[in-house]
Amino acid sequence: MPRHRLAPYLPTPRNLRWASGLVLWCYVALHLSNHALGLVSLQAAEAARAALHGAWDTLAGSVLLYGAFTLHFALACAALWRRRSLRMPPAEALRVLLALGLPLLLAAHFAATRWAQAAYGLDASYDRIVRAVWSPEGLALQLLLLATAWGHGCLGLHLALRRRAGWVRWQPLLLALALLLPVLAALGMLSMAREIGWSGGPPPSVPTPAEAEALRVLTDGLRGGWIALLAALLAAHGLRAWRERRRSAGRVELRYPDRTVQVPQGWSVLEASRAHGIGLLSLCDGRARCSTCRVRVQGDAAHLPPPGRDERRTLQRVKAPADVRLACQLRPRGPIAVEPLFQPGTARMAATRRGEERAVAVLFVDLRRWSGLAERQWPFDLVYVLDQYFALVGAAVRESGGLPNQFIGDSVMALFGLDTDLPTACRQAVRAAALIEQRMDDWSAGFEAQFGQRLDFGMGLHAGTVALGQVGYQDATTFSAVGEVVNTASRLQDYSKVAAARLVLSLDAARHAGVQAQLGAPECLAVRGRSEPLAVLHVERPSALWSEAIA
Repeated sequence: MPRHRLAPYLPTPRNLRWASGLVLWCYVALHLSNHALGLVSLQAAEAARAALHGAWDTLAGSVLLYGAFTLHFALACAALWRRRSLRMPPAEALRVLLALGLPLLLAAHFAATRWAQAAYGLDASYDRIVRAVWSPEGLALQLLLLATAWGHGCLGLHLALRRRAGWVRWQPLLLALALLLPVLAALGMLSMAREIGWSGGPPPSVPTPAEAEALRVLTDGLRGGWIALLAALLAAHGLRAWRERRRSAGRVELRYPDRTVQVPQGWSVLEASRAHGIGLLSLCDGRARCSTCRVRVQGDAAHLPPPGRDERRTLQRVKAPADVRLACQLRPRGPIAVEPLFQPGTARMAATRRGEERAVAVLFVDLRRWSGLAERQWPFDLVYVLDQYFALVGAAVRESGGLPNQFIGDSVMALFGLDTDLPTACRQAVRAAALIEQRMDDWSAGFEAQFGQRLDFGMGLHAGTVALGQVGYQDATTFSAVGEVVNTASRLQDYSKVAAARLVLSLDAARHAGVQAQLGAPECLAVRGRSEPLAVLHVERPSALWSEAIA
């Protein structure tokens, strides 16, 4: 099969880096868990070690482990080489520094365990290893190795998954477990050392002086080789940067809305922006895992290399137009005009929900006949009416498990599912619609006697993925949801006037809520702002629908 036909099926470097890193993270997690079993007994930890190492020592296990290690660090070095600028966010810099220091610590561990066992037949049991590291220097190196490997892996997972709803929801528990596991591992090592001291048994086989010297030479060679490789990589990186700065012919002009900068050819737009202090949002730190670094570009097509697979998938997911690219992936070959679409100051997210994507149910409630009432009543009377209306709707939403999020004019937007799954969120939204109908009908009867007219209302409900965060300007910001789901729910609320129904909900929301069977055939509705029609259902009496659903 030709290479261009195989390309869609081949893993990308990003996927290979993620898969290899996950294998290494699992290895470290199992290793720490094995150490922690020392709190039970030396025998329990040794039995688990024998089982785990029996799996890793097989041909398949060795290929998987060492292949993942080699691939992961090779891809990390390649990624470091591709960076034209070493400026990066602090969390990313910490992750890189931990990765660069890890081989120096692993060298001694590899020589004393796997190589000593394979080359000299020395048992890699906990009895021998604990005795070998039981010195101030050995303990310090062991604890530093545990902290470095585990910290690098957990930080990598966090940076990759921090925008996922499930990760955000479980983050406090995951953080507690991440901190607890290395502590338990260190205590397990201490407990095994004390048990070995109490037992007073004979020491296991130890390397001869010649074998110990060979292991030391191997350790020093591995460390020296890594230092030489890293020094060569950084020196080459610095030399390339120096040559690019000296060579004016290879510079590329980027025209931003407020300034023009020149950078060496090969720099990404994100690197150029950071190097010149130009604000440009990038929540995934340049891995094409989000679209927050989107920029609109103008220029000669020959100056714009085509997007790679990762960039193309992200742009297709957000349905970006042809003139929009990801700044972290675009490396222009000639002068272009660049307009950042997201600015850090205007895309400021809440600290606990920074850039979170989440599947939620969105319910819009709108008061009918408000314009006629506003024309005939005093302004302070209208304030009283709105206060009563907002209190009624807000209480019904909160009792159902939702959040009354925005009060705009005579409309209310409510969010469901901030702390639950989507089916639960949709059921909560349907229950809220039923409560709102009951209480609005009760209120409207007395309202007519006071103001001379009845009030009616309409509701729209849709479910799907939205972006949650703080939106607004400077100090006038509010937590809200943004996305197609919000716009569609508002359009369905508008359509409830035409349908003469109290509630119009999408078929997806009805399915998640488990009320589709109680409703008739869906209608395909052309919703403004959507490229495809949406299947919707009309509900004349939400309270009756909810009563049937719980019957």
